[in-house]
Amino acid sequence: MPEKKFDVINLDPFPAHSGGAAERRQRDTDALRTIAEDAITDARTDSEIAREFISHGELGEKSIANTQKELFRFLTWCREEAGKTLRQLTVADLNGYKEFLKAPPQDWISTTKWPRSDPRYRPFSGPLSDASRRQAMIAVKGLFAYAAQTGYLRRDPAALVKHVKTASASRITRYLTPDALELALAVVATREALTPASIRRRERDRFLLTAYIHTGARLSEIVGANMGALYTEGNGRWWLDVLGKGNKPRRLPVPPEMLAAFRQYRAAFDLLPQTARSDDTPLVLSSRGVSLVRITDEAASDALKAIFTAAAVAADRLGDADMAATFRQASAHWLRHSMLTNHANNGVQLKTLQETAGHASIATTAAYLHKTDNERHDEILASAGLSKEMS
Repeated sequence: MPEKKFDVINLDPFPAHSGGAAERRQRDTDALRTIAEDAITDARTDSEIAREFISHGELGEKSIANTQKELFRFLTWCREEAGKTLRQLTVADLNGYKEFLKAPPQDWISTTKWPRSDPRYRPFSGPLSDASRRQAMIAVKGLFAYAAQTGYLRRDPAALVKHVKTASASRITRYLTPDALELALAVVATREALTPASIRRRERDRFLLTAYIHTGARLSEIVGANMGALYTEGNGRWWLDVLGKGNKPRRLPVPPEMLAAFRQYRAAFDLLPQTARSDDTPLVLSSRGVSLVRITDEAASDALKAIFTAAAVAADRLGDADMAATFRQASAHWLRHSMLTNHANNGVQLKTLQETAGHASIATTAAYLHKTDNERHDEILASAGLSKEMS
């Protein structure tokens, strides 16, 4: 395999207002002939039009990173597998890429996430799920649509490629019951902590778990917030301000349990129990050292995963194999599902939950409502029991 097969492709967004003109490479005559006379782009290469596509939208950091990842995979596939440029690709080629994502060749795969500058880097850690393939093709189709609209391409073959079908469950099933959440909280609260760093980590993790249980926020929304985002307006109600998808702000109710965990967490870091609205100290801190440094989304996810692993052991000891199995599958995002599901089943109005979750559509929120299903289940079983008594 050629050593440079997975060389880095520059997909960094162009600086604002530059249009990328200053960064264009020398163009040759053949390249110029392929651009329509009325094109509204300066791009002359596939990587340049990809960079323009990434730059033109108001994407957040995570969306940019995900789009870069998907387009790096695709453009590398174009070069190494298809041997074609964007202008040469057909509908059949693009459908072939959809199939390629199901089972990338072994030399495209590494279970270790090496940096892209490392020669051991590989674009995949394994085959993609249908949901991941769908997201990958959305990025590809978006690139083709943009390239055609700007005149870089004369046609858009991706418009004839169907989206990857994914199984859509009518109900959210990846959630933890109130009993499971109570056990997880007990596990982290009783974690042995013999050093200042371990005490900081325990209290930080307890606050982290409590915050996700009670707010239903996305992982990045809590990690990205500052201490001053948790506040009261003096009427006994506490709030947490977060920035959601599309940089949309939301205000989340903070219950007494979360406020108590917050104050205990701050005390472990030698901070005063309460803070000011102007405090820009990161809300979720690293437990290492004495400097107040924000942890990453990945570190927060790993901390919650460690709690679930310990809770699975505790559930096994209690003889609850089903709960233990659930904990072993759980991820940080399950806490968002759990909050919405448990509140929906307790009668909280879907409109209230929609605003709290930041869902664009109430149909998304409705997927968390299990109460009707549970009542139907109980009614059928009760009827079956009655039939047995009568026979």
